[in-house]
Amino acid sequence: MIRRKTIYMELRQKESYMGIPVIIKKHYLNQGMIFVSRNECIITTVLGSCISICLWDPASGIGGMNHYMLPLWNGDSLPSPRYGNIAITKLIDKMISAGCAKKNLKAKVFGGAEILYMPKSMELSIGMQNIMLADDLLSREGIPVISIDVGGNCGRKIEFNTKEGIVKLKRLNNYQPLMKS
Repeated sequence: MIRRKTIYMELRQKESYMGIPVIIKKHYLNQGMIFVSRNECIITTVLGSCISICLWDPASGIGGMNHYMLPLWNGDSLPSPRYGNIAITKLIDKMISAGCAKKNLKAKVFGGAEILYMPKSMELSIGMQNIMLADDLLSREGIPVISIDVGGNCGRKIEFNTKEGIVKLKRLNNYQPLMKS
């Protein structure tokens, strides 16, 4: 059975420019996906222990985002952007293919909450492993992180304007980690 991922696209009117309404596309990013746009677009996603990295090139006005669930691909099956080491590399590659210069890229990192019950024997939560991977790979690639909101125990909803590089963040209600019953 093929599972279909739903991508929501809608048009949103921005304030008008000289009396002419400006329309901005809106794109919802599901887990394990990457989206890059040369045109102004609002990319929205909701995060728990997952991480989203928003990359932006201020010189070209191109922006993109990934949404990964787990830190490392283990080599089984096909490489998927559900894994951070794949998602980050693919996002950088797509940004360069879209016309960005790697030296201009700036990163904003969100997510990595601790929302699942973790046994005391487990040293690092999935969220913390995701955060550490993002920091490590972006550092290795020479991409500065100019904004970060990670960890804690609350989910996040983010909206990223690809042209302006602005991220709107809404923290979702704090909640206790889900426990096995």
